[in-house]
Amino acid sequence: MTPIATYPGLSGASVFITGGGSGIGAALTEAFLRQGAKLAFVQRSDASDFVEEMAQTTGHRPLFIACDVTDVAALRAAIAQASAAHGPVTTLVNNAANDLRHTTVEVTEDFYTAMLDINFKAYFFAAQAVVTGMKAAGGGSIINFSSISYMMGNAGYPLYTAANSAINGLTRSLAREFGPDRIRVNAIAPGWVLTQKQKDKWVTPDGLAAHLALQCLKDTLAPEDICGGVLFLASEASRMMTGQALVIDGGVVVTG
Repeated sequence: MTPIATYPGLSGASVFITGGGSGIGAALTEAFLRQGAKLAFVQRSDASDFVEEMAQTTGHRPLFIACDVTDVAALRAAIAQASAAHGPVTTLVNNAANDLRHTTVEVTEDFYTAMLDINFKAYFFAAQAVVTGMKAAGGGSIINFSSISYMMGNAGYPLYTAANSAINGLTRSLAREFGPDRIRVNAIAPGWVLTQKQKDKWVTPDGLAAHLALQCLKDTLAPEDICGGVLFLASEASRMMTGQALVIDGGVVVTG
């Protein structure tokens, strides 16, 4: 793993990650464990082998809870289980998402509901579930994964881009609502991160070349490239930063 800064305040912190056993989520799990955090994560598929790998490579064993994050009752129960094991969750990373490709004309009502459930509803209810514990702990950090896809106006997955835009609005509103209790809420907006899923399903030589042409930095993004920003937002180093969207994309969407 690429060396990253150490944040002493994350040692022993109670961290909860959705989708923390694969892709970017797996890199985040490892990064927090290497900080000494007490980490719990959820995902639908079995992550037992990953848990053993993390225990051996980091010296810390994450708590894996099998959970479909679109099942609100199950998600609330998982957060309660994590809190019982590690203390109130003080860092929530809403990472689980699905960027399944689709066109507008083929969307059914059921598909619409499924896409918004995974890409937005779960974010809202996970945030709702941790607030009481964060208040009791004196504060916390909620980090919502968005994407540059909506900033670019990408076609090919309109419900996904709509959800990511909504996540940005939710982040700002929750930052305002929870700020008096020292709960910070920020978003991370990655560019095209070449997870194994992306490579298997959507990366083509021409498509990748076209995207790299848009980047200021010409290296491809790996899951590990997102970890530093997330750790920063979880740590006291960003104690006065809230309601923001931190873009990590190699310089595709440059603003000013």
